[in-house]
Amino acid sequence: MENSLQTDGTGDQGTVAVTQTETGNNTDTAQSGGGLIAPQLSNNNMRDVNIVHINNTYVKSAARTDETDAVSARTEENIVQRYQAELKSYLLNETKDLFQGTEENGSSTSLKKIYTELYITEGDSGVNDEEKKIHLNKIFEPLSNGENPPQRVLTKGIAGIGKTVAVQKFTHDWAEGTANQNIQFVFPFTFRDLNSMKDECFSLMDLIGNYFKEVKDLKTSDYDDCSFLFIFDGLDESQFPLDFNKNKMCRSVTKKTTLDTLLTNLISGKLLHKALVWITSRLAATSKIPLKFINRVTEVRGFNDEQKEEYFQKKINDEVVAQKILKHLQSKPLRSLYIMCHIPLFCWILATVLQSLLTDTPETELPKTVTEMYTHFLIIQTKRKQQKDYEKGEPDKDLIMKLGKLAFEQLQEGNMIFNENDLKDCEIDLKQAAVFSGVCTQIIRKEYGLHRQECYSFIHLSVQEFLAALFVLETFIDSGKNLLPSPTWTVTSEIRENSIILLHKNALNMALESNYGQWDLFLRFLLGLSQDKNQKLLHKVFGLQGTHLQNSQETIEYIHKKIKKLSNYDKTINLFHCLNELGDQTLVEQVQTYQSSGDVSKISPAHWSALAFVLLVSGDDLDVFDLKRYHRNKVLPRLVPVLKAAKKAV
Repeated sequence: MENSLQTDGTGDQGTVAVTQTETGNNTDTAQSGGGLIAPQLSNNNMRDVNIVHINNTYVKSAARTDETDAVSARTEENIVQRYQAELKSYLLNETKDLFQGTEENGSSTSLKKIYTELYITEGDSGVNDEEKKIHLNKIFEPLSNGENPPQRVLTKGIAGIGKTVAVQKFTHDWAEGTANQNIQFVFPFTFRDLNSMKDECFSLMDLIGNYFKEVKDLKTSDYDDCSFLFIFDGLDESQFPLDFNKNKMCRSVTKKTTLDTLLTNLISGKLLHKALVWITSRLAATSKIPLKFINRVTEVRGFNDEQKEEYFQKKINDEVVAQKILKHLQSKPLRSLYIMCHIPLFCWILATVLQSLLTDTPETELPKTVTEMYTHFLIIQTKRKQQKDYEKGEPDKDLIMKLGKLAFEQLQEGNMIFNENDLKDCEIDLKQAAVFSGVCTQIIRKEYGLHRQECYSFIHLSVQEFLAALFVLETFIDSGKNLLPSPTWTVTSEIRENSIILLHKNALNMALESNYGQWDLFLRFLLGLSQDKNQKLLHKVFGLQGTHLQNSQETIEYIHKKIKKLSNYDKTINLFHCLNELGDQTLVEQVQTYQSSGDVSKISPAHWSALAFVLLVSGDDLDVFDLKRYHRNKVLPRLVPVLKAAKKAV
């Protein structure tokens, strides 16, 4: 490595240059006829330098200043390294455990012990080319020689697929020093936490310093010199307008502005233009970010079959029980649930439920729908309470309804995180609940947000959506009150008998009109909970009203009509899941007849959507999808889910 000193004069003054090469030989030069007395370099430290006489002008060398600057630079570098080490230590501790509900002993599971690698692909795989699998820790690396590394990455995936766990694993590996060490600072944020500050103004330095106190003393110059990664998890939970067109430009890390403005300037590359940005989102909400600001889109696809088996073995520990569960899931009646096990969150809930059912009540009929699975999950938490033999406590029905009220009201506001006052507004005393009820502590977890203050959330958004649907339905059954918005009707005694259909239609319209799919799972749960099987379970365990609701045929026909008109394939597939909750397979059975006959030329639009659903849940490996067989352009949008699931389309 070369070390050099140059002292520049002005006018006719000469330049003195001293160079020490790697071999240690000195090459001394003087220009403009000046005399030279060369300084000596030893062990990369500058010794005393004499006054140099050049063209009768005396120029004092700045070596002393350079030495001071060098020491200062090294000191600053050491300070930055100390901040980095402190941040890594904090993040390592925050990410070492994977929270999967609340274990009975109050502890969580080691991330390293339970983590199963997720299947992640680049872009919208399966449409034109073979999918490109990408490792989690390489999402900011070029996939081929000559390709520029991406600076801003958007990772999408359905609810519960593992996006947040992916962020946790990425952050943990960086903090541990095993990956992405070219990045000096990683700042993981969640939109659900940032929502609580959406009306406040910050500078970027203030935001980071408040959130990560370990680096609050970073200097302005450090933001120019260091490499940063900003992670924003859960775009679908964002309450920010993210107005990229109207927000003012902000290029200074010290300028105070709205949090929305900070976000849009960071994401667009105007603020800290060299910084890396990683955003995660449910599929429907990705449109909030203009694609021109994104360099790479990845998708978390969850677990493949091999990874599902690996997860069950890790989660259950007992190989015999794990294999018994896998055998049940892979049987034809439960195949659709096994397909859904590519979602890690569902995998965990299913493992929890089936392990309990097969161990405690082996003769019980196993759940066949998502709603049945979540209903049993809620029941299991109640059984844990009973096993602990709590002497007192409010009835389960009252507590479940309070939790449901909290879930629904917060869902309406778009909140996935709340404080103790929100709990009190719903008459939930968390301290008392922790003593007297296993239900509450198994469903609500404590978090630490900005300034490390206590806040709360449901263990997953899908659990919040389930409880919200349960609250809306039970409120209707108990009082006839429809909590869903409907400007065209009110409940009266004359139409009370048919109003469950109106409740269903309200929920359907809410889901179809939502831009980001925030009511999709709520709708599935509401319809599923309306079925007799789940009503009987709820009545037996929780003492809920438990009533026989009238036939769902009118709701089924309404969904059929919507499927024929819909062009949004994500919403269409969700409606087929809704039909599955209602026990209706007519469209699916009809398209299976068409498919087996080999004649697909007369299939209606609704049947094309059904075909997509059939192919997705068939259990057959979609290594190659023969697109030529379904060549009509107008039906291709309805087959997009199949194209995405296939590894290659021809």
